[in-house]
Amino acid sequence: MEPQYDAVVVGAGFGGMGAAIQLKRLGLDNLLILDREDGLGGTWHVNRYPGLAVDIASVTYSYSFEPNPYWSRLFAPGEELKKYAEHVADKYDLRRHMRFGAVVQGARWDEGNQWWEVAVAGLAEPVTGRYLLTATGFLSQPKMPDIEGIDTFAGTVIHTTDWDASYNPAGRRIGVIGTGATAVQLIPEMARTAAELTVYQRTPIWVVPKVDFRIPKSVQALFAGLPVTQRAARYVNTTLLEVLMVGGVLHYRQLRAFNLGATALAKAHLRMQVRNKETRRKLTPGYSFGCKRPTFSNTFFKAFNEPNVHLETTSIARVEADGIVTADGNKTPIDTLLLATGFDLWQANFPAIEIIGRGGRNLGQWWRDNVFQAYEGVAVPKFPNFISLNSPYSYSGLSYFLTIESQMKHMHRLFGEMRRRGATTFEVTAEANAQFLERMSNRLGDTVFHAGSCSTARSYYFDPHGRATLLRPTSTVDAFRDAENFPVTDYSYA
Repeated sequence: MEPQYDAVVVGAGFGGMGAAIQLKRLGLDNLLILDREDGLGGTWHVNRYPGLAVDIASVTYSYSFEPNPYWSRLFAPGEELKKYAEHVADKYDLRRHMRFGAVVQGARWDEGNQWWEVAVAGLAEPVTGRYLLTATGFLSQPKMPDIEGIDTFAGTVIHTTDWDASYNPAGRRIGVIGTGATAVQLIPEMARTAAELTVYQRTPIWVVPKVDFRIPKSVQALFAGLPVTQRAARYVNTTLLEVLMVGGVLHYRQLRAFNLGATALAKAHLRMQVRNKETRRKLTPGYSFGCKRPTFSNTFFKAFNEPNVHLETTSIARVEADGIVTADGNKTPIDTLLLATGFDLWQANFPAIEIIGRGGRNLGQWWRDNVFQAYEGVAVPKFPNFISLNSPYSYSGLSYFLTIESQMKHMHRLFGEMRRRGATTFEVTAEANAQFLERMSNRLGDTVFHAGSCSTARSYYFDPHGRATLLRPTSTVDAFRDAENFPVTDYSYA
């Protein structure tokens, strides 16, 4: 008896599409791609708030094998990323595999049949697939603030992942909770027309200048007519990011000057853009650069010079029907509450669904009871035929597309070895996983996460055990080399 599908892919964002493209290249065309949303694109389908744009230059934030020569800006706006996702789905014939509005409730390994059973809401029976790949994204489960009285607020409440396109901020009294990367893009847009805008900050963010500009039509034509020029631009941008990441974050202990240089740049940017000394103090992080994901903006800091914009750093005590009360008893009347509170990565979203492997092992429970771990960021012992595309030690920290493509190369080597052996089942060995975990753990000591000062960062890079297990503590070059050359004996086959 055969399963219904060669593989079931959970998630129709760029990670899921990359995995599906690789599976099709490997000759596996009977695929099912499930997504809970009503369209493809992942975060670029869900997020539609004003100011949305990539924070990695678009020549790097895209598949290397599918360049887009027509980005309008160096940092493309969100709607262009959505269109790019649609283009990829069409070109690589992915749409016919996709099912939207499909909420995956869980997956269980069927030892007898050697396949995965995937429970989908509304279906009486689970769907079955030889392989299971989860591409639910690192940042897909909105984090709702746990604040007393928030459910009693009588005005408009909008989370940035569920933006109301009809909302008009003109003349409104707005409270924004959060100052992460999303808020950095949103706040300047709201400040332009709001009557009053109060920003509630718990943790400041490092912000550096954004070297952004429109890409002339002549350059777009050059990229389209001579693709090597766009590849060169991608190489230069990726190299610069890699130097910053490796020098300033991963090798902080040895190359602290790189980190201090980035810190100095961010402080100078703040000093040049914000006139009020006390406001600058409040906006200056007390943790090392890189402990929390930094971002780029030329407009965020300037917004705090405007008379209608107020920065509040006193903690919120409660929300009332018509305003927000801080711990000092001060109440600010508002009619709109905007939640730029980020994502619940480690609790509700890691993993996003319940996954039960061989012997009844629950992946989420096992991770929480032990150490968050995944061999080469993709495989876990006792989870046969399972590829997790958002796992501990998987993310390179630069462009998510670099992570995706290194995982695609890992899949190519792994499935190629299975084909050579005539096997249909793989499982990473416990020994190989333990050795990889030890290698990654040893490298963390040199990073800013351990050698720097991160105690006040409240960073999602750190898991519930206090370990910085989200980022892979190696260069992207190392990640690609390992994906192409890992010992095939690190897996067992049947």
